[in-house]
Amino acid sequence: MDNMDLTCGHFVNPFTDIGFKIIFGQPASKELLITLLNELLAGEHRIENLIFLDKENHSDSMADAGIIYDLYCLTDTGEYIIVEMQNRFHSSFLDRTLFYMCRAIGRQVENLREKRRKERELQTGKPETEEDFLLSEPMQENYGSRYKLSTVYGIFLMNFREPGLEEKFRTDTVIADRESGKVVNPHFRQIFLQFPYFTKELKDCETLYDKLIYTLKNMQHWNRMPDALKEQVFSRLEELAAVANLSLEDRIAYDKALDRYRVSRIVEEDAREAGWKKGLAEGRAEGRAEGRAEGLAEGLAEGQAKEKVAIARNLKSLGLSTAQIAQATGLTEEEVESTVNN
Repeated sequence: MDNMDLTCGHFVNPFTDIGFKIIFGQPASKELLITLLNELLAGEHRIENLIFLDKENHSDSMADAGIIYDLYCLTDTGEYIIVEMQNRFHSSFLDRTLFYMCRAIGRQVENLREKRRKERELQTGKPETEEDFLLSEPMQENYGSRYKLSTVYGIFLMNFREPGLEEKFRTDTVIADRESGKVVNPHFRQIFLQFPYFTKELKDCETLYDKLIYTLKNMQHWNRMPDALKEQVFSRLEELAAVANLSLEDRIAYDKALDRYRVSRIVEEDAREAGWKKGLAEGRAEGRAEGRAEGLAEGLAEGQAKEKVAIARNLKSLGLSTAQIAQATGLTEEEVESTVNN
């Protein structure tokens, strides 16, 4: 096991639930989250401001307790952003991300009034009462207008390799025509980041985007920020993520989360080692079985060859021609000549 994975450095581990929320999920870290999102969406969309929404998406079904996002945000231009940090692989992970996205999209229609209130609050900078909102809310123009959706972005940071994705760090998905690749609906957008595939060293990180990803992957091992990280965003990150700066409540919660993280890594390593040993034992057993089978086949082939030689010599002694012997034994005429003359 790599002991670096379990060391406790100066900074919180962003791959723990509370560590990730300390870095990106509190009001004081909003600018840091905006910077990360803008780097992820560079050339596609730029966020100037956002607000944190209720992370719990309640279900209407008694059998479904609902879902809780790590971060759930609304931007100043009306986009919804789900940000999830997933530390360990679990089955049907991609299905869960799809469910999260669909739930957030569906809630826009189900909670249309609340959606508009939040959008107006973000634009004006102040909350509205229900009465103020009703007085200023225009009448619906037509039935179809209620289905006009805002874009939902799903950002999934993954500390594992997902078999359902390609073996690369970043995978971007959209709803597109299968043949042409043209985007059919722009309101569904997912970005998957598989951190085990990010292998750049700091000296190779030329963009702010690469530096941020490198920092998130490695910061839990550091006692201070590297000198190469000079941008202001890393000074802010250093302040927010320092374990020494946590409140007593957050420190207790973080220590518990870190312990769970360490245990999960130990369990994964033990399972991986057990699987390796089992595979090795099975491979050896299979190799021995194949060896026995190959030996038997070789012995049988050798015996058959010797039998053909003996028959060829007997037939030769009886005066048969080389062509007749070859036809009777299955040997070539060259093999017959070589056999009976030796």
